[in-house]
Amino acid sequence: MTAGTLTGRRILVTRPAGQNEPLAALIDAAGGTAIAFPAIAIADPADPAPLAAIAGRLDGYGLAAFVSPNAVERALRAIRAEREWPAAVPAAAVGPASAQALRRAGVTRVLSPAERFDSEALLALPELQAVACRRVVIFRGDGGRELLGETLRARGAAVEYVECYRRALPDADPAPLLAQLERGEIDAVTVSSSEGLRNLFALLGAGGRERLRRAPLFAPHARIAAAARSLGCERVVETAPADEGIAGALAAFWARM
Repeated sequence: MTAGTLTGRRILVTRPAGQNEPLAALIDAAGGTAIAFPAIAIADPADPAPLAAIAGRLDGYGLAAFVSPNAVERALRAIRAEREWPAAVPAAAVGPASAQALRRAGVTRVLSPAERFDSEALLALPELQAVACRRVVIFRGDGGRELLGETLRARGAAVEYVECYRRALPDADPAPLLAQLERGEIDAVTVSSSEGLRNLFALLGAGGRERLRRAPLFAPHARIAAAARSLGCERVVETAPADEGIAGALAAFWARM
């Protein structure tokens, strides 16, 4: 993205606290101003026992899958408190941020899609086709999509879920953001999950929601874009995946203005 392409633009970034910085840096480098308002809080799992116990059982799995960077961070924190990652166990990651986090932590065998970053793309990898009789552990947050586990079970794998974290409505004061929306000081909104978008709508109240619906909203997946449209957002831009995809779409949007 070229420097100056977002000059004067104020962009709302809504990832959880501690995860907005990479996108904010891309926005700032292009001359824009990133305004952080985390729309999801990441909390400990309701039952921490399964995560605490997983380190001693890792060698029994033929594959460990991670659905998000939060799953990587929380799972590896618990595992590495007891041991190093077993070299014989490959890991699979839905997106590049998760894959990079695994490699930084010393996990050398990492499977990840090269283009689309979702469960469908991960399941399309050749390595995940013949999984009959393999034991698979999926590290994830509370709830979420069942596609990955259900498909691997249909292919004959024995699948176990381990909850690493809970997603929650953040304890945030929306008043400063509401004031910025009121003054027309938010030029675009970026969202990285449907749940975060719903939280944002809940936090802003009726008046804030109406202003949010009129702002250009950038979403890095078709499911998130569809959720935004279902909530009444008028200008939804589906971007390429990851922070680079969002930043590129932001620049292209204003290049056409």
